[in-house]
Amino acid sequence: MSTEEKPAAAPRSLAEALRGRDDAGLAALLRSRPDLVTPVPTDLTQLATRAGTRASVVRALERLDRFALQTAQALAVAADPASYDELLGLLAGDEGDPAVSAALPHAVRTLREQALVWGGDDRMRLVRTARELLSPSAQHPSPTGLGPSVREATAGMSPGRIQEIVTAAGLPSTHDSVSAVTALTGLFTDRTRMSALLAEVPSESMEVLERLVWGPPYGQVTADPAPRLRLLLDRGLLLPTGPGTVVLPREVALHLRGGRAHRVTEPVAPPVEPATATAHRPQVVDAAAAGQAYTALATVEELLKDWDEGGPAVLRSGGLSVRDLKRTAVALDVPEPVAAFWVELAYAAGLLASDGEADERYAATPAYDTWLERPAAERWTVLATAWLAATRTPGLVGGRDAKDHAVAALGPGLDRSAAPEVRHRVLALLAGLPEGAAPVAESVWARLRWERPPRAGGGDGEDLRSRLARWTLTEAEMLGITGRGALSAHGRALLGLPAPKPAPTAEPEPRGPGARLPVHHRPAPPPAPLSPAEPRDVAAAARLLAPLLPEPLDHVLLQADLTAVAPGPLQRPLADMLDVLADVESKGGATVYRFTPGSVRRALDAGQTAADLHAFLAAHSRTPVPQPLAYLIDDVARKHGHLRVGAASAYVRCDDEAVLNEILADKRAAGLGLRRLAPTVLAARADPAGLLEGLRQMGFAPAAESAEGDVLITRAHARRTPPRTPPEPVPEGPPVPDDTLLAAAVRAVRAGDLASTAPRKPRGGAGAAAGAGGGGGELPRTGSAETLATVQAAVLTGEALWIGYVNAEGAASQRVIAPVRVEGGFVTAYDHTADEVRTYPLHRITGVAELADDES
Repeated sequence: MSTEEKPAAAPRSLAEALRGRDDAGLAALLRSRPDLVTPVPTDLTQLATRAGTRASVVRALERLDRFALQTAQALAVAADPASYDELLGLLAGDEGDPAVSAALPHAVRTLREQALVWGGDDRMRLVRTARELLSPSAQHPSPTGLGPSVREATAGMSPGRIQEIVTAAGLPSTHDSVSAVTALTGLFTDRTRMSALLAEVPSESMEVLERLVWGPPYGQVTADPAPRLRLLLDRGLLLPTGPGTVVLPREVALHLRGGRAHRVTEPVAPPVEPATATAHRPQVVDAAAAGQAYTALATVEELLKDWDEGGPAVLRSGGLSVRDLKRTAVALDVPEPVAAFWVELAYAAGLLASDGEADERYAATPAYDTWLERPAAERWTVLATAWLAATRTPGLVGGRDAKDHAVAALGPGLDRSAAPEVRHRVLALLAGLPEGAAPVAESVWARLRWERPPRAGGGDGEDLRSRLARWTLTEAEMLGITGRGALSAHGRALLGLPAPKPAPTAEPEPRGPGARLPVHHRPAPPPAPLSPAEPRDVAAAARLLAPLLPEPLDHVLLQADLTAVAPGPLQRPLADMLDVLADVESKGGATVYRFTPGSVRRALDAGQTAADLHAFLAAHSRTPVPQPLAYLIDDVARKHGHLRVGAASAYVRCDDEAVLNEILADKRAAGLGLRRLAPTVLAARADPAGLLEGLRQMGFAPAAESAEGDVLITRAHARRTPPRTPPEPVPEGPPVPDDTLLAAAVRAVRAGDLASTAPRKPRGGAGAAAGAGGGGGELPRTGSAETLATVQAAVLTGEALWIGYVNAEGAASQRVIAPVRVEGGFVTAYDHTADEVRTYPLHRITGVAELADDES
């Protein structure tokens, strides 16, 4: 016997191909196709079966880049099995393409890793489900534009007609249809003979073939075809597929195409191009991004302050009404789509939610108060990380859903599971540009379509990933992750991306056959796996952003026209007090506040005295307090509380009878139902709140009082929802398993495969037919006495056994164990399936079988 090692036999199935992989190869498969790991397959045969199911194959095909998908499409129109050289010819054509030759090994490796292709380079097979999905048919045309092969197109043709075609093509007649089709196929795939045959075809007939060559390959003919069509039909260059329908055979089309399966092969990802030749300085980009970040914080604060005492009502179907969205847009002074973005961002960050009451309304959450107390840079990272991870897509607001219903902000139907991945990928592409460079938007769309081609037949409109990318660029700019279209330093840190490298110098064009391919001819690196922002990255982003944000000011500039100018952001106590004491008149680089009798009364109602207001303004103004403002405060304070309102249902009392006489004489008081109870007291049918409002509209400044006669200080109570958690992102399929889960899954699959494929000794006698050792995959069946005796013997000999076991839940499994001890009705053994020592009750073992000796 020769001592030379025999070469490994070619796998006969996908399961055998998987069985030949190492643990790293199996882990790579489960990582790239996470749907295969839930639940963990019992063995490699089940893993191969699951990898070939239609739903799993469709999901895997949708996640291929364009060239890997083109490679799979080429295999679907190639012979089964096909060699690597045949595949290369279909993709590169007869003339060859260096870029295809360089990229094809990676594409084939990707298909093999994802178990879409198996077999060696000499016998490559596309899994059957993928071939069925990608093969050309009349119902589902192939993206290659190719039609059926000669063998497929002539499947229903009469033997006599096949012989006529063979004779007209210049081939000798055969004794059966199979050999005739084989001869015709051989003619069409022979470049020399095929060229000679086509040289005899007149130009008008060649025009017909040229119209069909790149697809669609089907055409219509009449019952009496024209001579140019009859010639093609007689020679088999067109084959009938039905009444009035003909098709260009695949072999003929490939010859006319020069061997190419695709009209345009895209082995290399299109580059993302800078928008301008000159990039912005990094300092300019970071400053612009920081300005947008500050605006984002101010906008979210303004939104939630506007909803502080209770926001809009929740629609019955969920979400914000169109009217309320318009009101919010007016309050924020932004377009409605932008307002929808800020509302959704606050919701995604957990700062906004519905209160859950019977009259359900939106309001700030308790987390908003905590968020306000944090430094500005940390508040920004809360918004940015929420945006990166959110699957809710504000760009869809205002559109129509599948049922033609309007999509509302904060409503259902906004989740798009691909959104986080697209956001990360777009920003990563921006990080690959020279520092400070903004991208050409169209080049970003093209790159994303190459990395994840749109599904065929998805409609004529813009595909979802391109729309998500367009919204990402806009939203990243509004949020301050980018500045002037370029990725900022704090945005880069938030994503955990490395520092930018200097712009590369231009490479010389390669010369000679062995020259290195230039950068734009190399296969693109695969996208990095999506992962949530790490705490250290968030902290680094906050550190980089903090020095760029403006420092809050502790002063304003009072002016004689009853206005105050805030030349920048104000410290929170100062800003909160000014919001009560004055009305915002204009915003921008500087905020202008205006003092009015109503705003001063609002401050007095909140518990402030005239002395408090004078002291506050003197302490926080860089200019002297103007005399008109001081007079305004004193005048409103002198009248404040002069009238007292209580519950009678309500009453008014005043020490000045003339004032009460004036109120009674005013026609506007008719609706209050006033009547005099005493010279200084009026009673009213209106409730105290309505009476207060009515008197204020008449120009008076009443104050409410308690039952004891004390002035009530009315404060605006902020409305908060109960504690709420931010909305959970909707994942796109099963999550990618971590390394620990992958290692455990691979170990379990290996052990289960060992148990299912371990050879068993055949049993004689009547029990042989029961499958005790037949190896058919069924659980072994033995009696309790035989089970005990076999296990005890294995303890003495140290041999492994194959057992059937039913756990406490009734689930049956098969295992390979090495018994160590038998006592008390239990067997302690090393379980090769679980890779650990376990104890099994003997009454749960359905049967045992000895493993066959290894054959040398």
